[in-house]
Amino acid sequence: MKTDLELALECIVNIYHQYAIKYPIDDYLSKTEFSELLKETAKPFLHDTIPPNTSVDDYISKLFIKADHNHDGRLKFTEFLTTLNLVAIDAHNRSHQHHRSHDHQPDAGHGHDHGHGPK
Repeated sequence: MKTDLELALECIVNIYHQYAIKYPIDDYLSKTEFSELLKETAKPFLHDTIPPNTSVDDYISKLFIKADHNHDGRLKFTEFLTTLNLVAIDAHNRSHQHHRSHDHQPDAGHGHDHGHGPK
């Protein structure tokens, strides 16, 4: 039986391929394919990670520019993973900000433990 992490990794690969073969059929994401992928498969997550006073399209555009290391106007799989990494880190940081603003005690837990120190 596959673990949750294995399933999540498989899902990332499958979703990448589903969108990378749209227009044209290749193994890269165009900016349009990248935008569609995020808007169609990660909309709630995306909205939770967008910085204040930034539109969805502007945020996606900034993510695309950061990820397109070779500046060829398309993302290969490793560049796409860089983007997922940035979004995940941003979401993780925001989860801490969100929970801190709701905590009434400075060292109150925030509902999940991921090794930030002893309890």
